[in-house]
Amino acid sequence: MKTMVRWAAVMMVTMVWMVSAAEDNGIETLRKTSKAFTAVAKKAVPAVVAVKVEKTVKSNMQDMFGNSPFDDEFFRRFFGPQFSPPSQPRSQKKEGQASGFIISPDGYILTNNHVVADVDKITVIFKDGRKLDAKVIGTDDKSEVALIKVEAKDLPVIELGDSDELEVGEWVIAVGNPFGLAETVTVGVVSALGRQTGITDGGYEDFIQTDAAINPGNSGGPLLNLDGKAVGINTAIITQSGGYMGVGLAIPINMAKAIKDQFLANNGKVERSYIGITMNREGLTPELAESFGLDKNAGVLVTDVEPGSPADKAGLKQGDIIIKLNGKEIHANESFRNTVSLMTPGTKINLTIFRDGKEKEFTVEVGSLSKSKFAMEVSEAGKKLGVKVAPMDSDASRKFNVKGDKGVVIVEVDPDSPAGEAGIEPGMIILSVNSAEVNTIAEFNQAMEQSAKTKKVRLLIKSGRFSQYLILPLKD
Repeated sequence: MKTMVRWAAVMMVTMVWMVSAAEDNGIETLRKTSKAFTAVAKKAVPAVVAVKVEKTVKSNMQDMFGNSPFDDEFFRRFFGPQFSPPSQPRSQKKEGQASGFIISPDGYILTNNHVVADVDKITVIFKDGRKLDAKVIGTDDKSEVALIKVEAKDLPVIELGDSDELEVGEWVIAVGNPFGLAETVTVGVVSALGRQTGITDGGYEDFIQTDAAINPGNSGGPLLNLDGKAVGINTAIITQSGGYMGVGLAIPINMAKAIKDQFLANNGKVERSYIGITMNREGLTPELAESFGLDKNAGVLVTDVEPGSPADKAGLKQGDIIIKLNGKEIHANESFRNTVSLMTPGTKINLTIFRDGKEKEFTVEVGSLSKSKFAMEVSEAGKKLGVKVAPMDSDASRKFNVKGDKGVVIVEVDPDSPAGEAGIEPGMIILSVNSAEVNTIAEFNQAMEQSAKTKKVRLLIKSGRFSQYLILPLKD
């Protein structure tokens, strides 16, 4: 009996020790995780900057936002005015503040396009209180990436990581200036990868979704992994309240790096590439894959090949399924499009095609998207006119309820441009430029380039049932 009591006592002591040890181990694990976050913050915060911008605008929205903490351009774009505008327009100086991070000791800084595009002045505020003027190196509204620069030396930097290695559930850390609160650090996980939301102008999206808190003012700040390397640029939130609701979006750093390199190589411009195919809008569903004899639904189903395009010249056909790009498997239309678009025109790529139950190899030389019928961006000459246009069969044209198969529809007009001053408005149709009919953005761009030398252009504009000719100057 005494022996049994002794054994019971020993077992009780052992169990208490095991529970205590388990608790200690759990606390110690949490303590180590906390220290990891602290180490990343100490390393990153000196290289995260506040980006203050100023712009004078003509607006009817007097004091719409004032000094509200929601005075963030991306926030305003999606949630609109909060108060009724006055009846009379006036010029106002608008100010906003967001974030950015230093990527080179000599002052190159990554941020968001919506933070610095078309502003009058950019001031970068450093952790030590210094304020330096910055200039724009390049902005890209298709991806929301921007690169700016200050004149400085020996600045702290954040190393760029590899966003292709990210996994769902991985810890990430967001750093920025939400609501103007400098050096704010929030922690969460990668909630999803490859998000397509339709919030950028060009749709070149491959967002990282995270539940690390992101709010207005975080735009342009880094999303970091536990090594302290930037794996994304914090860009937007999805919310019904106007504030953080657990869904933040960041641009993958690999996409940002490719665009940054193009800015530096092409005088601040991004030259996108294409191969000339139309992809099945619904993707490659399991049912479609099975019908073509493919045992997996991973790839790009070709529904059309543009005559004379790089894909046509290489021998691709309707019904082909592209399953690999340069030896890497393809999982979705968007990732394939994004990868090809950021290649330099003239680059040769290897495509593995599934056709008639067999795999075939093709070499395709990618072409310049701006020179193709698939062009979606207006040339520099078009920008000097002050308009953005879209094909008649696009979603943009349907938004304005315009019909017909001739011309390109105007979807945006700069009010201070020659087009704006002439009374041209979104929804009008450009039928010809200098007597040349224009039915695609590429044709519009080509016709406008001829006007760059004369610095004026003749347009045939249609509005409703009526058409008229206009001669407009081009801005220098």
